[in-house]
Amino acid sequence: MTTLDEFATLAAKESGLVVVSTLRADATIQASLVNAGVLPHPHTGQQVVGFVTYGRVKLANLRARPQLALTVRSGWAWATVEGAAQLIGPDDPTPGVDDERLRTLLREVFVAAGGSHDDWGAYDRVMVEQRRAVVLLDPTRVYSN
Repeated sequence: MTTLDEFATLAAKESGLVVVSTLRADATIQASLVNAGVLPHPHTGQQVVGFVTYGRVKLANLRARPQLALTVRSGWAWATVEGAAQLIGPDDPTPGVDDERLRTLLREVFVAAGGSHDDWGAYDRVMVEQRRAVVLLDPTRVYSN
């Protein structure tokens, strides 16, 4: 069994790039590429996988069907994390997460996914303008080759 730490190590080798797979209403898979990283859940402290998105399709799928899979590969090594997604954002309010906490959480997820920024003010403005949301995956299964 692969661990979340092993998933994070592989993701770090690939600048946090992972394939996210969501379930459409017709039971087909919708996949896209995101930057993701492992970080503590803002309420529970448990390790989760997080990414930031504003993808209309991804968010709609996750609101209706929160099942999610994230897959990373580096060379011939790969790992997948499956579980339920929690959305936190301007269109997905969460108790205990006000605008300021959302601003810092967006940064935390970005950094966990390997990101850095020279102008955090500009980053914050773009996140607000694009109504970006945090997706946190609570892992129920982690596996690899």
